[in-house]
Amino acid sequence: MKVELKENVKFTTANIPFAPSYKPGLVTKNSGWRNEKPVCDKEKCNGCFLCYLYCPDGVISKHGDKVEIDYDFCKGCGICQKICKHGAITMESEK
Repeated sequence: MKVELKENVKFTTANIPFAPSYKPGLVTKNSGWRNEKPVCDKEKCNGCFLCYLYCPDGVISKHGDKVEIDYDFCKGCGICQKICKHGAITMESEK
């Protein structure tokens, strides 16, 4: 069996996309089964947008230097809270 090597391509940061997804890919609301939802404290948020980059569903969007969360499509996974270094995002129980 012969192994073929691909051409050596230099890796640069320009090859990395800025964000995973801006708009949610879901067409129906899925917030009905969520137990907790993320809430962003606008005063603690410094606009680093790590939550925006790590959100698997793309429900966090940038508005100026702050973030907005689309609760209709948020699954409540808590990744945004875990990645926030400033403690601006907390998970609150659904009422």
